[in-house]
Amino acid sequence: MQQHAGSDRAPEAAAPPEGVPRLRHLVAGEWRTGAGEELVDIDPARPDEPVAVGNVALPADLEDAVAAARKVFPDWAATPHHTRARILARTADVLEAHAAQWGEELSREEGKTLPEGVGEVRRAAEIFRYCAAEADRPAGEVFASPRPGEQIQVIHRPVGVVAAVTPFNFPVAIPAWKIAPALGYGNTVVWKPSGLVPLLAVRMAEALVEAGLPDGVLSLLIGDGELGARLVGHPDVDAVTFTGSTVVGRDVMAVCGRLARPVQTETGGKNAAAVLSDADLELAVTEVLAGAFRSTGQKCTATSRVIVNERIADAFLDRLVARTATLQVGDPLDDGVRMGPVISHRARDTIQRALDEGAARAGVRILTGGRPYDDERSAGAFVQPTVVELAGDDPLWREELFGPIVVVRRAPDDDTALDLVGDSEFGLAAAVFTDDLRAVTAAVQRLDVGVLHINSETAGADPHVPFGGAKASGFGPKEQGRAARDFFTTTTTVYLRASRAGTR
Repeated sequence: MQQHAGSDRAPEAAAPPEGVPRLRHLVAGEWRTGAGEELVDIDPARPDEPVAVGNVALPADLEDAVAAARKVFPDWAATPHHTRARILARTADVLEAHAAQWGEELSREEGKTLPEGVGEVRRAAEIFRYCAAEADRPAGEVFASPRPGEQIQVIHRPVGVVAAVTPFNFPVAIPAWKIAPALGYGNTVVWKPSGLVPLLAVRMAEALVEAGLPDGVLSLLIGDGELGARLVGHPDVDAVTFTGSTVVGRDVMAVCGRLARPVQTETGGKNAAAVLSDADLELAVTEVLAGAFRSTGQKCTATSRVIVNERIADAFLDRLVARTATLQVGDPLDDGVRMGPVISHRARDTIQRALDEGAARAGVRILTGGRPYDDERSAGAFVQPTVVELAGDDPLWREELFGPIVVVRRAPDDDTALDLVGDSEFGLAAAVFTDDLRAVTAAVQRLDVGVLHINSETAGADPHVPFGGAKASGFGPKEQGRAARDFFTTTTTVYLRASRAGTR
């Protein structure tokens, strides 16, 4: 959780408490302590313990960062791809070497369990290694020409200065899948992470610096939404990649549209799993639990809606409710804990208010969870893992809560179940549990989502395949895999033919 205090400007940064890291900005190759408002990064499980302290960046820092990125871009773009790739590979090595320490810091800062935190740092290393290997893959295309003596080449060039704005829920993995390909393809980057998870942003910047990234190629600015808006609209930024809320994402799209600036956004999700009549119930329950409650439901791909065929609904719900009720919730660093807190007390209160209001409406039945903790967890940002059954449409069916809440509706048949999967303005991910080939074919043809899972949880992304959503869940080229090249490069089509004077 982030807290601000003090005046608009702090001339000198106060020393942090003993053992608490000081936050830093990386600007034009220089580590700066910042001179804006004080920022206290709080452990959402232990709100009396700061994870890191520092001061936010000022507009002047932003100007320096963009100017440096613009200045060094030609040299970085001209650097051989394999040289850039070696820096990415060394960054992966640094991340892997610090996975235990930085994973623990991630768990304290963001709230996911320790195995998930360590796993995320290692996933970031995997992403950097994949992007480093891009130097060994084809760099362009060659086409036949209808004219004799001519060849047509399509070459890829870096876009320029990229603004990267990233969310709190994956403090190193999401930045990695934006920054690694951007740098690998020869762009320079100015990065504004969520102010809720500043320490892990510093750690990733430290890894890149240790790996030998030249000064100015990446700048890191920690600040609030206003700083992010300044970055997105800066006249010397060439492209913007954004992951965050739908509301902010639409503002980013609007700004970039007015500026005729390439933009890539991944925004909200209200992802559904359909459990059809022939589903393996034990598998379906296990996967829905994982999709709904890992990372405390704070994944854009989390399972937040379930549609189950009426014929098997009672059996499915009995198992789902029983297993949800036994999930161990607590300090994410403790052994055996399966779910930690949400990111902040503000998020906790927003989710609890939505549940309380929902419980008062007709057709809403809370099957397990749904109430605030009344033990030692009440001091932290903990939300009970909750299963809600709905009789029909409801705000809980429509609105993204971004927490450990799953709502369930019954469908009279499998066809209706698939229709209800698509009953959302969002289209990021979906899952279908069935072994019926006809149902699988129907799901592939009918569901307008960016990611579709058959017999596995809605959550999950691999670095070598495209990731992104449809409808209100995303706009612009997909992320990851070779799809990243579509956004972080621009193409030139070259018609190559020797002159007559040069022929023999």
